[in-house]
This record gives sequence, structure tokens and C-alpha cells, in this order.
Amino acid sequence: MSLGSRLYAELRGDKVIWAILALLTMISILVVYSSTGSLAYKLQGGNTEFYLLKHTIILAFGLVLTYACFLLHYEKYKIAAPYLMLIALPLLAYTIFAGANINEARRWVELPMIGLTIQSSDFAKIALVIFVAREITKKQDYIKDFNSAFLPIIVPVLFMCALIAPSDLSSAGVLFTTCLVMMFVGRVALKYMLLLIALGVVVFAMLYMLGELFPDYVRTETWTSRLREFRQEVEPYQIQQSKIAIASGEWFGLGPGNSIQRNFLPQSYSDFIYAIIIEEYGLLGGGFVMLLYILLFVRTTRLITKSEKTFGAMVAMGLSSLLVIQALMNMAVVVHLLPVTGLTLPMISLGGTSLLFTCISFGIILSVSKYVESIKI
Repeated sequence: MSLGSRLYAELRGDKVIWAILALLTMISILVVYSSTGSLAYKLQGGNTEFYLLKHTIILAFGLVLTYACFLLHYEKYKIAAPYLMLIALPLLAYTIFAGANINEARRWVELPMIGLTIQSSDFAKIALVIFVAREITKKQDYIKDFNSAFLPIIVPVLFMCALIAPSDLSSAGVLFTTCLVMMFVGRVALKYMLLLIALGVVVFAMLYMLGELFPDYVRTETWTSRLREFRQEVEPYQIQQSKIAIASGEWFGLGPGNSIQRNFLPQSYSDFIYAIIIEEYGLLGGGFVMLLYILLFVRTTRLITKSEKTFGAMVAMGLSSLLVIQALMNMAVVVHLLPVTGLTLPMISLGGTSLLFTCISFGIILSVSKYVESIKI
């Protein structure tokens, strides 16, 4: 038996999700290597292997985390949920007031002594999804009661999103939408979900007013400028170059490593990497990548229909929704259906903590699938 056949036979969990993870990893290595060519000449003296090696090492460590989270029974995350929230909330508050200012945004916390930075919102997103899944599970018998069920869920959601939004509104929006999806799946009454949306609008308005008073802490100027750019007739430079990349790719693309727009498109290796994918692999390649994310959501939905345990279903749905919503928003920005947001393409874009926490999300989803696989239908 070949090594591949043995691995397939011994690897438990949903094989399709494992395959999606493997394909996204391979695509990430190929496209990051291509898209960082110009960056390497600017910052590394033409050493094009530097970012490839760095990205591959982060990916390898991320896959180790995926496997570690896969081995851990998913019920352990349910126990850890309150403690994760206790870490996430003060970490976000610290980020707002004392976080490292990179690219005019306070999204990072610098780790002492080792000099590395982490994006606190990436940790907070997973912590909140696990917590909401736990609370919906605990309150299933009285999920439609406002005081006993809904109120204990919405307060952490609003509070967490309000702490993320000042420096990263797009991530807060993705997280808020994910929580709404989880509540819908968890049978929360529609009137309460509409109330949550209304409260979210109120919190956003309050943040906007605070931003007018404290512009160093709430990026209201960035919000309004990006919305203004989105509405004006003359498209921003990034969008112009992104559309040129997409048009150049046509159906089959220019081929791996043949991107031209990587030399002109800002953030071609992160926020706009999807444009490089289409330029090099064509609309068919871009459609295939989109299909992988949609297939992830479909396979997770299949886990929900087969799972006897509500928490497993909820946490898998929440984490897959988090990844898929972010991916679709990133793609929408690239084709100018949404204002520029700063969201990366999960599991593909060059990155550090965002990539690692995406790997952790895959590991937890696969941990749930490992249990569901053992159920006899």
C-alpha cells in the first residue's frame, strides 16, 4: 500500500474537509511565492525564496496546530470557552489603548522579549464562536426565552464586536454576521435576532461618535474615506489594478508565476491575492478556489445534520461560517462589490496569526467530523 493510501485510510474525520485543507495549502504556497516577487526585490534584495520559506514555515506550524486541535476531543473546547473569553476581552481592550500601531491601525499586540506580534482579534473571533456555541447548546430547552437565553448571549457578542470594531471594523462585521448565522441555526427567535441587529447599529453609531472625539482610538476617518472611495465614479488605485489583473487572466490565466499586476497591485500577497489567483489561473482557477470555500460550508452543514451533539454542530457551523464569510467578503472587495476592508483570504494570504488561527479553526471542525464519522446512521 502506498504512503498516500495508508494516510487516507488512517486519517479520521471528513476526508473532503482534509482535502480542502490540503488544496488551499498548496494554492497558498504557489500564489504567495508568485505574488511576493516584487516585495522580495524591495525589501530582501531580490531573495524571492525568503517569503516562500517564511510562509511555508508558518504553514507547517499551522498544520501542526490543526492536527493537535483535531486530536483533542471537541467537548474540551466547550469547557475552555469561558476561560478563552476571559483572555480575549482584556487582550482586545489592551490592543485598543496600547497595541502596536502598524499601517495606521492598532490591531496587534507585541509579545515581550521575542519581538513577535499577534492580531488579538483572530484569537477573539474563535473564542467568541466557541462561547456562543456553548451558550446556545446549554440553553436549547429555553432558547426562545429573552432573559434566560438570549440576553446572556447577545451581551458578549455586542461587547466583543465593539472592542474589535475601533481598529478592525470588517473583522467585527464578519464576527457579528457569523454569530447571527449561529443563532439562526440554534433556533433563536427571529424577533430577537432583529433586536440584535438593531442593537448592533446602535453600538456602531456610538463608536462612530466616540471616533469623532478620539480619532486615535476609533478609525472613523478610515471608515468614511473607504466608503467615499467606493461610491465615487473614479475607482481607487487598488481596485483599478485588481480589475486589470482579473481582465488579464481571462478564462485560463497567464500561468503560474507569470503575474504582471503583482508589480503594481498593493497588498497583492494578502488583501488582493485573489486577483493574482485569477490573473495566473484564470476565471476557472478563481472559481475553483471559491468552490473550495463553498464546499467547506456544505460539508460542515452535512456534519450538522448527522451530529447528535448540539455543541459540535454549532461550533463547526460557526467556525466554517467565519472562514467562508471572510473569504467571500475578500473576493467581493477584489471585484469592487464591497469597499476595501483589509480582510485576508483565509488559508491562502501571506500572514502570521491569521493563518495560524485559520489552521486552528480547521482542526476544531475536523475534531467534530471525527466524532460524527463514528455515528451509525
